[in-house]
Amino acid sequence: MYGRNDLRTTLAPQANGPAPTSFKHASYARFYDQAPQESTELVDTWYARGQTMVVAYSVAQPGAVLERIAQPDEYAIVLPDDDGAEIEIEIAEGRATMSGRAVAFVPAGDSRIVVRKGGRILRLLTTRAADLVAKTSNAGDYAQPDPNVAPFEPWPDPVGGRRIRVYPGDVAPEQGRFGRLYRGSTIMINFGDGRPGPRAPDNLSPHHHDDFEQYSIALDGDYIHHLRWPWISDSTQWIADDHERCLAPSVAVIPPPTTHTSQGIGDGLNRLIDAFCPPRRDFSAKPGWVLNAADYPMPTSTGETEV
Repeated sequence: MYGRNDLRTTLAPQANGPAPTSFKHASYARFYDQAPQESTELVDTWYARGQTMVVAYSVAQPGAVLERIAQPDEYAIVLPDDDGAEIEIEIAEGRATMSGRAVAFVPAGDSRIVVRKGGRILRLLTTRAADLVAKTSNAGDYAQPDPNVAPFEPWPDPVGGRRIRVYPGDVAPEQGRFGRLYRGSTIMINFGDGRPGPRAPDNLSPHHHDDFEQYSIALDGDYIHHLRWPWISDSTQWIADDHERCLAPSVAVIPPPTTHTSQGIGDGLNRLIDAFCPPRRDFSAKPGWVLNAADYPMPTSTGETEV
């Protein structure tokens, strides 16, 4: 079902889980079409959630400060733009600077982001951050949990103890490696470059996930998210196909086990970042695909579903 030359065709087959008996609709947050959930003189922030993850999208000016107090687990920071924000991240154990396109993973507990140069900043956190969950624009979509999403379990702690880990987001493509993947103990990010112009309608990549969500975060351009739900014997649970148009910036939370693909339709750059919470085993099992795999071990339990 993948498009031509898509390296995901080399992934191991998904394990067969229990057959679903009901489904959840996708959830969309169009940040461009709504007021920020938080706004100060120096920073505007929009929040959206899925079952396992919160997306915080900020547009910040120099001097802005973004803090987490008693954050329950590790979270990720993404700077999406080459000539974008420059920040300093502080925890009790030390500091790290981050600029240009980059990804960072920040330990649980207290942390502080100080903006030195303005721009766009993404923070990706688990829904254990209850204070942020309460601020999300689509909180009502998750009043009832998705029955098809596996319970969240963090992956092992990183090698080397508590520190901020920063990785470049502009690593050159490599033959045989899919995307630009980074993982922490709670979040996995596929940091793509996007595509200029519309995506060919005869080269889409419809696929599905058995038991985890995909968070497609549109940073630039114009997208249609195509989704199709399975038919089961109980026709009262059927959901009509979805062809949802979302400009950037926006978030599409794609539930399992929908067959889905995202089609950039804008004339300029169409770019999104895909995120998963917790990290994906199938991507992680491919040698060389996860660029920081040496820092973050995979779970060793054989009882977990391999997807």
